[in-house]
Amino acid sequence: MEIKIRPYQLEDCQNIVDIVNYNIVHSTALYDYHPRTLSQQQAIFQDKIDKGFPVIVALADEKVAGFGYYSEFRYREAYRFTVEHSVYVAKEYHGNGIGKIIMQNLIDLAKEQKLHTMIAVIDSENQSSVTFHEQFGFKTVAVLKETGFKFDRWLHSQLMQLMLE
Repeated sequence: MEIKIRPYQLEDCQNIVDIVNYNIVHSTALYDYHPRTLSQQQAIFQDKIDKGFPVIVALADEKVAGFGYYSEFRYREAYRFTVEHSVYVAKEYHGNGIGKIIMQNLIDLAKEQKLHTMIAVIDSENQSSVTFHEQFGFKTVAVLKETGFKFDRWLHSQLMQLMLE
């Protein structure tokens, strides 16, 4: 399987919405309750691109297999060197190293942009995501108790941090 990484293109968005909506409906990876529409996802990505943040897509044999991006962590000026990222891989491509390729590309892009630190906000039940981030040197810096409520239970947000410099 050949994996290519490239910048997001508008025609990728339906496949991305399918990946996002699967995670909204079946997991706590996203704390959203309702599936997104194509136009909502396009607007989210356009906002990130307009602010100078990357949105990248992983293609497996020319099909969208995953995507990733980062953007502002908080909205105050002093946070401008800190970003929060997201990486998602379509369920049929799990276990093929695609998430690792996306993550490494995001880290490299953040370093090129002279950013200082990258933050992951992960549902604490998602041990596979915690382990995934640890492979890149992310460290758990906080667990915020009962910050989300989904599937009739309280969820905890685990914050992990990677220093880029």
